[in-house]
Amino acid sequence: MTRSEFDDIRAHIDAEADHPGDLLRVARSLLNDLEDARMREATLRAYYLRLLTAARATVAAETAGYPEPLTFLTDELAKRGQLPVTEEVNRILADAHTAAALLACLEQSPVAVATTSGPRSRRCGGTSRSLPR
Repeated sequence: MTRSEFDDIRAHIDAEADHPGDLLRVARSLLNDLEDARMREATLRAYYLRLLTAARATVAAETAGYPEPLTFLTDELAKRGQLPVTEEVNRILADAHTAAALLACLEQSPVAVATTSGPRSRRCGGTSRSLPR
């Protein structure tokens, strides 16, 4: 859920605070969204763990002198349909170099997060989610 959707819900709650039925529907919707987000996070964590395990096994296999150390990583990428085809190789390598350069730049000069002590100003004037009436 985006920040503007949360702002819209807060505005709806403030405007309709005397209608408990509406608030209950909003609460149920938020709980459903939260559960969906938790499921997505759990799935992404599982994918990350499998990929990390395959990467570590690949490095370990190379260190141990296995004849085909990339087998672990290749199998994991193949399961996800992520093996690069010949046409993509140069683009993938360029993306990897760019990402490494950007991360190095961020590590050298981290972005400062501004904190405000006053009330947060609204940044979005539109609505992207319809709320029950």
